[in-house]
Amino acid sequence: MRALIQRVTQAQVHVDGALVGQCGPGVLVLVCAMQGDGDALPAKLAAKISKLRIFKDDEGRMNRSLVDIGGEALVISQFTLAADTSRGNRPGFSAAAAPAEGERLYEAFAAELGKHVPTQTGRFGADMAVSLVNDGPVTIWLDTDT
Repeated sequence: MRALIQRVTQAQVHVDGALVGQCGPGVLVLVCAMQGDGDALPAKLAAKISKLRIFKDDEGRMNRSLVDIGGEALVISQFTLAADTSRGNRPGFSAAAAPAEGERLYEAFAAELGKHVPTQTGRFGADMAVSLVNDGPVTIWLDTDT
């Protein structure tokens, strides 16, 4: 699985003009299931994100986790994280999991993250409008293959 984590002061997602998910201080997680991802990966990725020390401590150093600060998460499915741009100018997405498998792993990831911190989601496969206030900015790329 791949994830792009953005530390935020707030984030929200709308589908067809309706608010479907939001979070206060915490993280916006854009997540993509890849072909061959196994059932253990959602829990592994969720645990890593919840413990990732990307929030400031009392001395201003990034030394606190999402759990430490009592933060929230907004999880958005993002198959474009699987983009392959090695052949020309049009990205290919064949490395992404098939839609049904991608949705299953996305839902499993959001449920696992929800065991650690309050978590809301977007809508898998929908055309979403995501807004955020990036804090820092801090943006971290995670891949369970590395």
